[in-house]
This record gives sequence, structure tokens and C-alpha cells, in this order.
Amino acid sequence: MKAAVVAAPKSVKIEETALPEPKAGQVRIRLEGCGLCASNIPVWEGREWFSYPIAAGNPGHEGWGRIDAVGEGVTTVKPGDRVAALSYNAYAEYDLADADKVVKLPESLVSKPFPGEPLGCAMNIFGRSDIRQGQTVAILGIGFLGALLVQLAKNAGARVIAVSQREFSLNVAKECGADEVIKMDDHYKIIEKVKGLTNGTFCERVIECTGKEWPLNLAGELTAERGRLIIAGFHQDGMRQVNIQLWNWRGLDVINAHERDPKEYINGIKAAVSAVEEGKIDPDRLYTHTYTLNNIDKAFENLTNRPDGFVKALITY
Repeated sequence: MKAAVVAAPKSVKIEETALPEPKAGQVRIRLEGCGLCASNIPVWEGREWFSYPIAAGNPGHEGWGRIDAVGEGVTTVKPGDRVAALSYNAYAEYDLADADKVVKLPESLVSKPFPGEPLGCAMNIFGRSDIRQGQTVAILGIGFLGALLVQLAKNAGARVIAVSQREFSLNVAKECGADEVIKMDDHYKIIEKVKGLTNGTFCERVIECTGKEWPLNLAGELTAERGRLIIAGFHQDGMRQVNIQLWNWRGLDVINAHERDPKEYINGIKAAVSAVEEGKIDPDRLYTHTYTLNNIDKAFENLTNRPDGFVKALITY
């Protein structure tokens, strides 16, 4: 099979590798595609704690496709089933997954791409946000995750304020139902705008999706007393300094919404299947760029540089 190998920082090669064989309790998936995740950027750019070359197909973890082989003892799924998977070498034509780490996709979604991991992540973050009808919710950073959360919050009956840097992303937020959009440019101007929009009380829920230090501190400023600040951005690329004095003074509940239990990821993917079927989220409009293995280097470059119009990239096979 063909697989992408990140050979060195900002260098990727396409190699022929052995077709993996499923062990007991595993399945092999002939992948249709894999989403490109912002958490891949440190691996692509290079950090001192990474060793290269990276394993073939890694760090692809948003794959979907059809099962083509099963290992001993697998009875819950069979060859031919179309699934979204929790697997970790999905920048390749095939990958292995534990049988209990795949979710069957219904016929209603047969023609749709389904990067299950980020869709499930959005559902889990939404669940831990405890958003209720009538609340005001600020969402900072409108990429794929932020746009999905706008849709979910609006579906729950909340008033949504979207804060993002790019004009294009603000337009995406509007298309997804945001009531107000604010350009993420000046810290104090943003605070004053949100203060004015909320009669000085700020927001019951604030979701930080950027993974950057400044927006994380801005998120605290926008959260109402006894409100909930939800950290959804990828904050595993170094230390952060935050204003604990403010968080303490306002009595904020601070939720780190990243799940680590694979069972919770699977629950999130199942919830995402239902949400797409029921029209609570529409991810299709957010898949803006498609690449193949042969130009995956361009996909990584665009993921890092975010050209105008870029929301979510898919690698298809």
C-alpha cells in the first residue's frame, strides 16, 4: 500500500509499505479518506521532542472507509461495513483499528465523507459545555471545530457571538447561524463590544477553540460571573500563562473538554452520526479543500498558513 511518511520537518515522502494484517480483535480498513488536524502542525513543522522519520501513515487519525479484513474473534463488524475509525496511521490507503474503536456509518451517509474523530470531538465538547436555551455563548476561533459548535449552540437555542481573526471565518460563522461576529484584533475593544452586547454581564458560556494563549485569556474576560469557560483548543504545544486571579474572582468553572478515554471518543462519534442525520450539524459545507497522498505536502502547508477560504482539508484515496 501507499503511505505518507513525514521524513523530516516540512518533508513528506510517499512510500510503498507492507499491507498491515489485523490481529485478534482488530479490523483492517481500506480508507476512503482522512481529515487533516491542526494538531499535526507541530509534527509537520518540527519540535525538539519529535524523532524522525515518523511512522508511516502517522499522525493521521481522522480516517473513514470500508472494512476489508477482520482478525480473530471479531463479530461486531464485517468486511464491507463502512465505518469511521479511531486509528493513528491513517495517512495511508489502509489502517488497522480495534474492532471496538470503529463506528458503523448508516446508508444515509454513504456518499458523505465522515472524519469521525473531529466530529465526535465537537459533540463531546458541546456536551461538556452544558449550553442551554437562552444563554449567550461566545466561541473564539471559527475553524472546523468552532463552526460546528456555532451550529450546535444555535440548535440548542443559545445566542451565539463568534470571535475570529479572518473575515472569511466570520462569514462562515454567519452562515452557521452566529448572531454576532467580532473580529479578533484588539483585546480591549473585543471586551467592550461583548460587554455592550450583553448589558455588561458577559457570556454564560465561552468556548476557546484557537489553542493560543492570548485568546485563552480573552476567553476568561468574556465569561460571566459563575459562567463556564470551556477549553477546546489544542494547548499541548508549550506552557500557557493565564489570569487565574480573574478566573478566581469571577468564580468561573473551567472545563478542559478534551477526552482521553477512547470509549468517550466513540460515544462522541456515535452522537455525531445522529447529529448529521438529524440536521443538527452540517459539516459538508466546511470541507473546503481536498488533496491526495501525492500532494499531501501542500495540504500540510495550507493547514499551517490558512489561505483565504480554508476551513477543513480532507486527504482522499
